[in-house]
Amino acid sequence: MSKKEITNPPENGQAHDASSKIEVIKELLFGENIQEYKSEFDKIKEDILKKKNELNNLIEEARGELTQNIDNLSTDLNIRITELENKITDRTDDLDEAKVDRKLLGKLLMDLGEKISAKG
Repeated sequence: MSKKEITNPPENGQAHDASSKIEVIKELLFGENIQEYKSEFDKIKEDILKKKNELNNLIEEARGELTQNIDNLSTDLNIRITELENKITDRTDDLDEAKVDRKLLGKLLMDLGEKISAKG
């Protein structure tokens, strides 16, 4: 800042005067260093935003992979459950047939026994 700006701040009210005075003090204390600090902070902010975007992208990729894996597991589980249901139904049918055959065999044997004893 020039000496004219330092000695004669613009008169746009007390708030503007205080702001101008703070700027003058900052310039006197820090001078050229403040621009370097600002530049470094801007680089850091840019780097943080870049890292944030990278992390968000990684999170989205992981979310997509997890969703796909869950869908695959769900499909696989549904297939296995259906297979188990079919096996249980088949085994139940086999047992029912085996029981019917035993009952039928028992009835036939009883009928045969009655016929034998009736003739004897």
